Amino acid sequence: MTTETLLSQQEAAIAEVLAAYPEKAKKSREKHLGVDMPDGVKGACDATKSNKQTVPGVMSQRGCAYAGSKGVVWGPVKDMIHISHGPVGCGQYSRAGRRNYYIGTTGVDTYVTMNFTTDYNEKDIVFGGDKKLKAALAEIDGLFPLNNGISIQSECPIGLIGDDIQAVAKGYKKESGKPTVAVSCEGFRGVSQSLGHHIANDMIRDEVLPDNSYKKDFESTPYDVAIIGDYNIGGDAWSSRILLEEMGLRVIAQWSGDATYKELTIAPKAKINLLHCYRSMNYVVRHMEQEFGVPWMEYNFFGPSKTTESLRKIAAFFDETIQAKTEAVIAKYTAMTDAVVAKYRPKLEGKTVMLYVGGLRPRHVIGAYEDLGMKIIGTGYEFGHGDDYKRTKDELNGTTLIYDDTNEYELEQFVKRLKPDLVASGVKEKYVFQKMGLPFRQMHSWDYSGPYHGYDAFAIFAKDMDLALNSPVWAHTKAPWESN
Repeated sequence: MTTETLLSQQEAAIAEVLAAYPEKAKKSREKHLGVDMPDGVKGACDATKSNKQTVPGVMSQRGCAYAGSKGVVWGPVKDMIHISHGPVGCGQYSRAGRRNYYIGTTGVDTYVTMNFTTDYNEKDIVFGGDKKLKAALAEIDGLFPLNNGISIQSECPIGLIGDDIQAVAKGYKKESGKPTVAVSCEGFRGVSQSLGHHIANDMIRDEVLPDNSYKKDFESTPYDVAIIGDYNIGGDAWSSRILLEEMGLRVIAQWSGDATYKELTIAPKAKINLLHCYRSMNYVVRHMEQEFGVPWMEYNFFGPSKTTESLRKIAAFFDETIQAKTEAVIAKYTAMTDAVVAKYRPKLEGKTVMLYVGGLRPRHVIGAYEDLGMKIIGTGYEFGHGDDYKRTKDELNGTTLIYDDTNEYELEQFVKRLKPDLVASGVKEKYVFQKMGLPFRQMHSWDYSGPYHGYDAFAIFAKDMDLALNSPVWAHTKAPWESN
């Protein structure tokens, strides 16, 4: 397919989708859709509206502020207990769904996959739940004495009735002597989970980073780094950490997958913060740069090309010793990744992909697909901001359909029109497209696979894409456009 043909199909797909809307909805949604290409001309990545309220009644794929705080930022901190203050459902739904791997004994010194809740009911709505929360905090410390702190994650009813969780946390912290952090992340706040990330970052800034109890005995080295914004989904942070340590760096903190409270507090001791998920953690690294003078750098460990580029970028911050070790690391893995490409690229060359995910993935995974000869023809963010789309522009290598906060109707119509070979999105979309007879990969938590970060993990990524696309099952079903 020529660039001109693809461009005309992408523009036609947008026109068809918008034609189905009433005039007011059409006027709103057309600001979130467009086409861009890597030719230096301003396109959709420069103009797309984002981080706006979803149209009421539309089935959005976004999450809420509570999900952004508890489910993303705070939940993976393994030696703290994160109690959901509100009805039981939110805590249960956010428990263990993201596959944040960790080392420890669950229920003894680590608690990531457990659900702690105040189990709000009608009586609590009427009379308030401050006393119930305080009792729950004491019960937690009695049952799990090895925890190193508690975060209180507030659900929607708490903000509506006005429970003073900040006062409860302050009082309990004084009584117990343990870190107790109240996070006002009620789900109705903001337009998506993105505000929850921001609120969670702010509470780490205000309640955790000022804690000097672990900093005073910390011994620095010239090569200390912190991994920020890697939630260790399927072991991603571990595979990243291996590469950084092989190049001679010391990882002193890992936020927040497999993280400890201590690691949160000592991060300002790093020589540089290495930021993986820009969207969810850029707020706190900017603060550490301003308050503690710690610079930060984005990196991308998806696929060998971007991994090599990022390793060299990181090494350039340090001395020639680190730079030499980095080149040795790259050389060590080159033969392996070349073999992976040689095996899988012939099976995947020229296959087209449409992405729709959250965080950094709509741009970061592009390079990994391209290493396999695959082509991205559409990408978009569930809760991206303008700076996310501007960063995406640099990753494009062809005319690309751009869609922000797209709904199920739009995404399904785009897929029917552009006929990609693979859709890579979230669990909500997975079965829609598989039932359409279309190969699909769940790219929020790697479809129960992973890790996908680094050289070793690229072999897993390539195998998963091959299995998704070339499974014999697709010979027994057809996509809608193949049925006619």
